[in-house]
Amino acid sequence: MKNLALIGLSILTASTLFAKTIEVGVIMPLTGSLAGYGQMTKKGIDLANQMKHTLKNGDNVKLVYVDNSGDKAQTANAVNKLNNEGVVAIIGALTSSNSLVVAPIVKREKIPAVAPVATNKMVTRANPYMNRACFIDPFQGKVAAKYAYKTLHAKTAVVIIDKAQAYSVGLAKAFMKNYAKLGGKIVKRVFITSGDKDFKAVLSIIKSANPDIIYAPIYAPEMALMARQAKMLGIKKPVLGGDGLSDATLRKVAKDAANGIMYTDHFNEKATPTKLSKEFVTKYHKKYKESVPSFAANGADSYFIIFNAMNKCDKLTRECIAKNITKTKNLEGVTGKITIPASGNPKKSAVINEIQNGKIEYKATVNP
Repeated sequence: MKNLALIGLSILTASTLFAKTIEVGVIMPLTGSLAGYGQMTKKGIDLANQMKHTLKNGDNVKLVYVDNSGDKAQTANAVNKLNNEGVVAIIGALTSSNSLVVAPIVKREKIPAVAPVATNKMVTRANPYMNRACFIDPFQGKVAAKYAYKTLHAKTAVVIIDKAQAYSVGLAKAFMKNYAKLGGKIVKRVFITSGDKDFKAVLSIIKSANPDIIYAPIYAPEMALMARQAKMLGIKKPVLGGDGLSDATLRKVAKDAANGIMYTDHFNEKATPTKLSKEFVTKYHKKYKESVPSFAANGADSYFIIFNAMNKCDKLTRECIAKNITKTKNLEGVTGKITIPASGNPKKSAVINEIQNGKIEYKATVNP
């Protein structure tokens, strides 16, 4: 018995001695206008790595972060830097615009990548190395259009488009297409640019159009200022947006002007769909003392998708990881069970959230 114990200890010691550190790169906007999104996604990735970091062969997974400040040129530099450092896979970039920069580089260099929340359909097109952990805009736009027309009974809409963001342009297009199919009428399209501060002219146009609903597939910093200015102008129309409104910036800056704003999203902790989801939420509350934002949940899933693919490789190569990512089937994730086909686009449910008194309230779950 003593000899068996010694043999077991020797095997454990040997596996520890020969275990390697495997690096996975992460490209996030940790500074700049999108830092709020990057920071909350990082929290989810860090916790996921804390929960699962030792591969079945004993190797340890280490995260290597590069801040792209939400900038396209810095994103390209980040991918090249991580490639030169020999990472086996990349999580990122975060947004669609920056992920569209990542895609051709990882395809050329054959680096498997998973974007947490890049919903623009073009991100993964014809690219066996580029994947995502989220639903795509055609689905998100369809969900929003159906909810606006059938649940909210909104027959007319104004659509606000951020012309600087591929995410906003793509999601607006998906919403308008599906809304028109249902019988809804787009009475006006208005355009903004990320970083704008004064929206009074745009809001005056919206007020004159007098729609049943305002569809705003834009990001939280702009929506927060717009909501405050809309309240000052006496605009009381319901607002529906996309997952870009999930950042706490909207609630903190807009305060009570954010009340009633609804948006499609990837996750709500009040509707935890898997055992891992429940475990993650509990650990997240303990570690960060706050509720779980959807970007953190999708960040965690991006990590778990790569980790699961790595565990299926006898020889850990980029090529093997890439192939196994698109063989992901019914993987328990934070946002639900994940299956990723060859397209790199998982089929996932969406939730409808609403802001009330500074809190995110769960409204509904919509399945594909």
